Amino acid sequence: MDNTASELQTRLYASAFIVLLAGLCGAVLIYLTAGDDADTAEAYRIVVVDGKAYPIAPGESKMYVRELQRFGGKAAVVFDEFNRWFAGLWRGRSLAVTVGWIAAFLSLGLFLFARWLSPGPDPGDEGNRDEPG
Repeated sequence: MDNTASELQTRLYASAFIVLLAGLCGAVLIYLTAGDDADTAEAYRIVVVDGKAYPIAPGESKMYVRELQRFGGKAAVVFDEFNRWFAGLWRGRSLAVTVGWIAAFLSLGLFLFARWLSPGPDPGDEGNRDEPG
């Protein structure tokens, strides 16, 4: 293995460590400073029952789901649920978990790429042995 490949591999290992460290520190910072409000207030409908107001997300309302299924079918309901789940990943404390996973996967990718760059023993070296006979 020549010196430049070894140097590149060392830099990739260091980059993987730095990405993991920065990502996890950022995730912890987001988790500590973010509120736990997964949904915005404008996405709720307010329902009053016995003089008390209860917020209901549109996806939890039977009337909303029935109307959505009537106009778009089961696929529209599934896509709406997926869209709400995916949008929830980027708000509040869920964002911290998402950032942590993204940092871990990027760091793992850099680490595996650095390992892939390290070549094994040269195939021509096996024939140069001094064997008796």
